[in-house]
Amino acid sequence: MVAVESRCGNSISVLTKSAGNAGMEATLEEPPFVDFGEDTLLPYRAPGMRRIEADSRGELRSHVKQFVPKVPGVYGMLDLLGRLIYVGKSKCLRNRLLSYFLPNNEEDKAGRIVDSTAAIVWESQPSDFAAWMREQALIRTLQPRFNVQGMPKRLKPIFVCLGRGPAEQLYTARSEDPKAIAWIGPLQGASRANRAVEVLNRLFQLRDCSGSTPLGFTEQLQLFDIEMRPGCIRHEISTCLGPCIRGCSRKTYEAQVKSARSFLAGKNVEPIEKLEHQMLVAAKNLQFEQATVLREDLRALEWLSRRAGDIAKAKNTYTFAYSVAGFDGQDVWYLIRRGQIEGSLAAPRTAADSQRTYRIVERWLNVDNHVGTQFTARPETLALVTSWFRNNRAELKNTFKAKHFATAVESNTACNRHPNPASRDA
Repeated sequence: MVAVESRCGNSISVLTKSAGNAGMEATLEEPPFVDFGEDTLLPYRAPGMRRIEADSRGELRSHVKQFVPKVPGVYGMLDLLGRLIYVGKSKCLRNRLLSYFLPNNEEDKAGRIVDSTAAIVWESQPSDFAAWMREQALIRTLQPRFNVQGMPKRLKPIFVCLGRGPAEQLYTARSEDPKAIAWIGPLQGASRANRAVEVLNRLFQLRDCSGSTPLGFTEQLQLFDIEMRPGCIRHEISTCLGPCIRGCSRKTYEAQVKSARSFLAGKNVEPIEKLEHQMLVAAKNLQFEQATVLREDLRALEWLSRRAGDIAKAKNTYTFAYSVAGFDGQDVWYLIRRGQIEGSLAAPRTAADSQRTYRIVERWLNVDNHVGTQFTARPETLALVTSWFRNNRAELKNTFKAKHFATAVESNTACNRHPNPASRDA
């Protein structure tokens, strides 16, 4: 077996050739993996993708130890037909990849992945943040088998929406519904979102019937006095106001819709308090089975409430540039508006760079996601950004807002590091 170096486009690959697999070809239905593709959030030339392959698990581990660097990045596992089966990321690529070869892990997911792996590709990234964003984009685009197998809904974003008048209800959707009066998302976790929606409709006494159900309110006149029958028992057990049988006034129903909208805005914790009380009462009355169900309902609601609070905070306060250390001291500025990444810039290193960067930043500040600009809102990054700063609060010191852009440009040019003015606006 011989280790050789090959070039494909702008990437350099470390290959291990052998007679045993040299002639192997992928099926026509699923072409072999070639490259990760362009990284739209990297503002300068990428180092390129690298690759190792071997005939045995032990040999592959040896190549990981020899060739893979201890830097942040993303990696992919390829099977014998050259198909991408898994994508991951790490702040230290070598250590992460070596963890797949630990003894006695054959029954674990890591063991099953490496047993199906004939080659490994990787791409260095300037930071752990960059690697995380790149990994999520690659999984969403490429959907490798081991990332999604058995979990077809896990990687698809889900939105919790309020709408579908005249009697609005809470529901989930796979994309932002432009007809909804309120929504939060994108979120990860369809089962929790669906459970939270079911519980909230019950607590707010909103309907959960289909859109084909006739709806009305008590103040609406009818030509004939026709008895209306509910399609479920929720009205009878006081968990729905019953617009399907004109069981309430529009004003009463709209008051509940307003409360639901307040919950989605992260301002209403009454449903959580109500569930906590119901759970304690059930436990006190030795109704342990009911208390267990209420506990799971509470967990789903608390999860959605936290996400609603995080997203509300991001939309209201996360409009800034986030400075992250990059390759060879070349920092990256991620331009974030209302919690969504809209673009990135290489931080200036010279006086000429400073003027150019300042003009670009000014243009970004003054043009709010207009078609035709180089900056585009990425809704899928909202949940990632909120989660990143929730788990890495200290990173907020490396952000700076509009009034400090000029100072930040000058500061970064002088020291080529994170701009000190950032901390005053974090």
